[in-house]
Amino acid sequence: MSPLNADLLDLPGGRAKLQTPALVIDLDALERNIAAMAEHARKHGVALRPHAKTHKSVEIARRQIAAGALGICCAKLGEAEALADGGIESILITSPVVTDRGIARLLALNARVADLMAVCDNQMVAARLDEAARAGGKKLRILIDIDPGLGRTGVSPAEAPALVGFVAQAEGLEYAGLQCYAGQVQHMESANERRAASLSALKELGALRAALTAQGLAPKILSGGGTGTFDIDPDARVLTELQVGSYVFMDRQYNEVWPGARAPFETSLYVQTTVISANRTGLATTDAGFKAFATDAGAPVIARGAPEGASYFFFGDEQGGIIYSQSKLVPGDVVSCVVPHCDPTVNLYGCFHVVRGEMLVGIWPIEGRGRSA
Repeated sequence: MSPLNADLLDLPGGRAKLQTPALVIDLDALERNIAAMAEHARKHGVALRPHAKTHKSVEIARRQIAAGALGICCAKLGEAEALADGGIESILITSPVVTDRGIARLLALNARVADLMAVCDNQMVAARLDEAARAGGKKLRILIDIDPGLGRTGVSPAEAPALVGFVAQAEGLEYAGLQCYAGQVQHMESANERRAASLSALKELGALRAALTAQGLAPKILSGGGTGTFDIDPDARVLTELQVGSYVFMDRQYNEVWPGARAPFETSLYVQTTVISANRTGLATTDAGFKAFATDAGAPVIARGAPEGASYFFFGDEQGGIIYSQSKLVPGDVVSCVVPHCDPTVNLYGCFHVVRGEMLVGIWPIEGRGRSA
């Protein structure tokens, strides 16, 4: 069965005719974002391993690798399996895999992916990974996950050397390096505070690197960073690769990280919605409510299709609302919105509607969508 809206492909004006709500990618902006980050990494002599938790898409991962990325990050084992099914051969799973069934899946994935890495922050789990990898017959490459102060995952820098030593000696594991992602600093709106916090975490990581090197356990890979600190972290000269993710799309949260200044990447992801009712002055109802957006970061921002100064609010599970004071919206009007938080919004949809200008040029499946385990 052809996907919804497939009949609009390559037709002039097809973008405006999409059945909605629809998740839309501006392909020109996406391509510029991918190229800009790849050039940034080359300029600063750091490798790029973008995080696919943002897009969950084989097609976008391929484009990032074609632009120079050495591989892809995945937050969950299921995302990694989906991307591997699509032919992605270099994957880092950035969340610990700890259950027996999860470890079995991890080792099955390791057997069929040329370059797979996983993270670990616990010696007991490392011992189980070692046992499984020895039984599987192929070493599993491991990054030790370092806690930068967030407390979500990771071993403290003080306790890391013992875990590194254990993994380095494990017969079934290959010690590949360290991961350190300071997620707590990515959305700091103060540029000075964001810079200071990120460089402080990386200074501690650098000290750990030096200590491990002195013990003959120098990490080859130091992986971390994010979109909010992409232009800060290379200055520390600690990370060997950047795990940036949201730069491909941007969203309201990240656009607000650079208040009063133009964001370094363009918004390329939108939810397109249609006005379905407009019987009250200054109020219109759309077909995109709570189910069409991730709602953890507030309401979306209207990008096009509504009068200047109009604002969007959630009007119910299936409906959104637009408040405005100029002109008049009528049923059938098309409105595009910048999403509040791109990663979980993408997870609500089965495909991207890819446009160049006003033409629908592609419909890409979101293979990793819903792969929460």
